[in-house]
Amino acid sequence: MQKLRIGIVGYGNVGRGAEKVVLAMPDMELCGVFTRRAPESISLLDSSVPVYSISQAENLKGKIDVMLLCGGSATDLAEQGPYFASMFNIVCSYDTHAKIPEYLEAVNAAATGNTAVISAGWDPGLFSMVRLMSEAILPDGLSYTFWGKGVSQGHSDAIRRIEGVKNAVQYTIPIGKAVNAVRSGHRPAFEARDKHLRECFVVAHKGADKSAIEHSIKSMPNYFADYDTTVNFIDEDELMANHTAMPHGGAVLHSGRTGENEHILEFSLKLDSNPEFTASVLAACARACYRFYLEGIYGAKTVFDIPFAYLSPKSRETLIKELL
Repeated sequence: MQKLRIGIVGYGNVGRGAEKVVLAMPDMELCGVFTRRAPESISLLDSSVPVYSISQAENLKGKIDVMLLCGGSATDLAEQGPYFASMFNIVCSYDTHAKIPEYLEAVNAAATGNTAVISAGWDPGLFSMVRLMSEAILPDGLSYTFWGKGVSQGHSDAIRRIEGVKNAVQYTIPIGKAVNAVRSGHRPAFEARDKHLRECFVVAHKGADKSAIEHSIKSMPNYFADYDTTVNFIDEDELMANHTAMPHGGAVLHSGRTGENEHILEFSLKLDSNPEFTASVLAACARACYRFYLEGIYGAKTVFDIPFAYLSPKSRETLIKELL
């Protein structure tokens, strides 16, 4: 059986994770990495895999089955999603929840004759599937999503885009009191700031206006404005010593009722590497993306459109025998 030919766009944390994941998949072949940096500056795990400038991507049309877009949502994917969907089948982890509908529309308009699976990380993505399943099974109930404690790649990237910021890491921290209230069977009404804290560790450029940076962070819509946020300014040595690991995790809890009986459904993750796990979800969705394409199902799709079996390299018969 021919391997799925994969390309990776972006060689940051998720891109490096995607490289590691794809190289380990027996049904996939890594055909190229596309970067905005000088290609010769990129050193891959497999030196036989070519590195291209993003501007060369159009020359590879027809030679890559699915592109994994591994850039950040704050600036990269809003442009790269429609651009690459016009030439390739794509999978991305666009995670600005409030803007997903308009992003879906933009990618769908561009994906003429191609298939795009968007917002296919672990949230949005995997957690979205759990929320849908929970609400379908227990409609008399409420779903709650908690993230962390861990490093949020999208939020960290958003801080690094602020003028005057040299480097930054952001931790999302669930508020234990809120988690316990849901687990106890209560169905409280929460505002965003009732469930999570955001803690930022920022390295500023020499001479940068730290008060302006802090204001830009705390007032940033869709990322920090609705949360209690702490900004800590540290030096590069401290960041490298204490904040280079990228753990994350979280949980979806659904508190529901049937008649007089209460039920709690909980799905949780504990991740040593947020980017590598995100890349693993992208790779699984690449299989579904290409299957849709072969069936002539084009345009932008989400995880809600994917049959579970399309995520697996195994046949339907094998899945039924081994997992059902």
